[in-house]
Amino acid sequence: MPDFSEYEKPVLVSSIDGVGTKLKIAVELGVYHTVGSCLVNHCVNDILVCGARPLFFLDYYACGKLTPAHAAEVVKGMVRACRENGCALIGGETAEMPGLYQADDFDLAGCIVGAVDHGRIVNGSSIQAGDVLLGIGSNGLHTNGYSLARKVFEGRMERTFPGLEGTVGEELLKIHRSYLRTVEPFFGSPDVRGLAHITGGGLTGNTMRIIPAGLKLHVDWSSWPEPPIFDIIRKEGDVPEEDMQRTFNLGIGLVMVVEKNAVNRVSDSLKSQGENAYIIGNVCRA
Repeated sequence: MPDFSEYEKPVLVSSIDGVGTKLKIAVELGVYHTVGSCLVNHCVNDILVCGARPLFFLDYYACGKLTPAHAAEVVKGMVRACRENGCALIGGETAEMPGLYQADDFDLAGCIVGAVDHGRIVNGSSIQAGDVLLGIGSNGLHTNGYSLARKVFEGRMERTFPGLEGTVGEELLKIHRSYLRTVEPFFGSPDVRGLAHITGGGLTGNTMRIIPAGLKLHVDWSSWPEPPIFDIIRKEGDVPEEDMQRTFNLGIGLVMVVEKNAVNRVSDSLKSQGENAYIIGNVCRA
């Protein structure tokens, strides 16, 4: 049983999600453990933006024909990520549906439940004009934009490009990182007024969800270094910048909306954790 003694009024927070067509690359390359970790970390990030710590996780694994070795690798990834995030993998469902999926195809989804004290919920309601956007660096695509990335690199997953540590396929299968340990020290702090996990819809689309009416974002798109994979996609696929910004995180995995007088304090704390944190813009009047 979780310990709720530290909560005055605990509120449960839940989310359900998948890892999209990143699975197609896992199948193509025969590498299955990273997508399991991606699934858990994605869901953890989706609830931590409310100030919630994860309690437990459940998964759904559907396939045309179960290959136990592949499923085991996926589960190992989930178990590893659950341990790293301090939550329990309490169960799941495995379904064989040969009429729906081809032999090697599979789908993966996960549901997470966490808790936050009612008085410490982060919802962006206190965000004001002048607040600063601090961006926390991502290590790549995370779990969004893979349909476009697969189209750009079709038949070229084993290719290498300057700036990449390995092949394109290895780059695209990097684990979607968790931001829980980074953000947890700020739970309940008045310095941080809002949090946004940058997924489908890009930086602006996701952050605007927590911005109160009458306000907008000013983003300086040149204020942080992009991981090389994004410019490779941009050039190899001749992708318009508007599509890049709408589809990918472009190197910012999480945005913290910080009270302007607290920026240095929060930035120093992040840097002491070894985080790459960048001032990427601000909130202004619409």
